[in-house]
Amino acid sequence: MSRMGRVRAETSAGWRSFVRRRTAVFFTFFFPVILIVIFGALVRTDPTGGGLFTQPPAYYVPGYLAVVVLFTPLSRMGSEVARHREGSRFEKLATTPLSRAEWLLAQTAVNAAIIGLASLLILGLVIVLTGAEIAFSVLLVPYVLIGVVCFCGVGAMLGSYTDSQDGAVAASNAIGLPLLFLSETFISLEQLPGWFGPLVNLSPLTYFARGVRAATYSGAETTAVAGLDPEIANLLILTAVALVAFALGARSIPQTD
Repeated sequence: MSRMGRVRAETSAGWRSFVRRRTAVFFTFFFPVILIVIFGALVRTDPTGGGLFTQPPAYYVPGYLAVVVLFTPLSRMGSEVARHREGSRFEKLATTPLSRAEWLLAQTAVNAAIIGLASLLILGLVIVLTGAEIAFSVLLVPYVLIGVVCFCGVGAMLGSYTDSQDGAVAASNAIGLPLLFLSETFISLEQLPGWFGPLVNLSPLTYFARGVRAATYSGAETTAVAGLDPEIANLLILTAVALVAFALGARSIPQTD
């Protein structure tokens, strides 16, 4: 079987495994929906007031998308790797032609399909419930896909180095929650202490949020980076981080355990 055939077969098996777990399917789509309902429809934004949601609704689109682009790969990939370790499945995988990188690529493709569907649902709800005026760009799709690749790599590392599925989920939440709110998603850089600004640039989610905001929000403040359009510059940075994260994630997956 060719490499593409192996990846395709593993992707198909991973997708069937996901849709059979109805609880996982429900919460993958339910969590971002309830977040939009609470913050977008009930709390609402107040562009003329103070507090957290002081920007127009479209400003927070990167934050809503980040919920699934960040948390779904971290928790699902982390628990999947941990589950395979606990069941000694990587020992069986080592006896097949499927490499660790191919296995991770197949799992990433499954996550990309899941998150792609969830992102469409999120964008539709944001428009309907908040009245956000979203300026769609063709770069929105690669931002979501590359973000998935990046955090699937991180999730694979979490699952490889934690001692159980519960540990992997706990680690993903411990990492994901700070990143979600401190990466220019829901909280702007101006609302954070000045000394914290350089730390924001260390988060890959920051470049996802900046790029998605530039691609979807017409009022975004855009500044050229190294002479490049900010949408392109942030995408290139995110791509570089994603490649490193994927390589480290594939390398961290044990051959035997």
